[in-house]
Amino acid sequence: MSSHDESRFAAEVYGARLERAAELARTSHLDALLITPGPDLRYLIGSRAQSFERLTCLVIPASGETPSVVIPKMELASLKESAAGELGLAVQDWVDGVDPYRIVKSVLNAGARTAVDDAMPALHLLPIAEQFGTVPVSATPVLRQLRMFKDASEIDALRRAGAAIDRVHARMGEWLRAGRTEAEVAADISAAIIEEGHTAAAFVIVGSGPHGADPHHEVSQRVIQDGDVVVVDIGGPVEPGYYSDSTRTYVLGDPDEEIAAQFAELERAQAASVAAVRPGVTAQSVDAAGRDVLTAAGIGQYFVHRTGHGIGLSVHEEPYIVAGNDLILEAGMAFSIEPGVYFPGYWGARIEDIVVVTEDGCESMNKRPHGLTRL
Repeated sequence: MSSHDESRFAAEVYGARLERAAELARTSHLDALLITPGPDLRYLIGSRAQSFERLTCLVIPASGETPSVVIPKMELASLKESAAGELGLAVQDWVDGVDPYRIVKSVLNAGARTAVDDAMPALHLLPIAEQFGTVPVSATPVLRQLRMFKDASEIDALRRAGAAIDRVHARMGEWLRAGRTEAEVAADISAAIIEEGHTAAAFVIVGSGPHGADPHHEVSQRVIQDGDVVVVDIGGPVEPGYYSDSTRTYVLGDPDEEIAAQFAELERAQAASVAAVRPGVTAQSVDAAGRDVLTAAGIGQYFVHRTGHGIGLSVHEEPYIVAGNDLILEAGMAFSIEPGVYFPGYWGARIEDIVVVTEDGCESMNKRPHGLTRL
């Protein structure tokens, strides 16, 4: 990463990514990749351009020719933050009244076997399909081979993100107490997420009492009460845009004996899944490792979602740690391990760490205690 700009990596990082993207496109028998604003564009050239009704599109020829950026003249400033200039990308700017889709086609000397990123809106996809006379395929099979494997700089960014969100969890006693609403607690957490080094609070879940039984409950005006079990799932981006995501479960006072026993099984399940992570095993085997613990304890039916999701420039990306996914894990893959149990109408709990696969196991990005934390 450049010393003067923490918003992106050094230009040579993006240059290598573009070369690899072209190579993978070529071996996939494609002529080009067409990438519009979103996480893939940020990954490939460090651009945070936004998608509007006017087309911005990175064109990566599989031939290895210099990629081009087709962009409205009025949006040229958005390229300054990216590595486009340092990489010497060809810039094809256009003004209103010009058909940008014709420009995309003209940039490619031959061939119409194109693939587009998942973020491309239909507003742009359909005119591109019309220009080439065929509907492009998804570029995801190519791009996931790039984004799924984190390099040393990306792993360092994830470490910093994990440490930042750990600092927020360490302060939970400042805000989480009986008599306050979930919304009030969430507002304080959101401010702290930024104070502790994130550029934004991407999500804040404070699920108290029965609301903890809803895995994606956000916040409400419910007043938190003594004895409540509270699920706190929080995260956000840390420059250059890599996300934290960590869940811990708290209790106000002493927990009920049954709750304490069931939570102890959840803690064992999360540890079992983390221990199962290493190169050569399947994603589904990591899911099974924790799920089997909960099933043996008689509460497996209350674990109602996958064990984990990949993370990086997106909060949710590949690989997914779920039954049926026979993907073989390899060093550099980063994902969450987050089993939970949810008892509708009563309470719920979840424990979540981000881990990165290493040569002989995994490294956790989160270091906070995993137990049911009494406040």
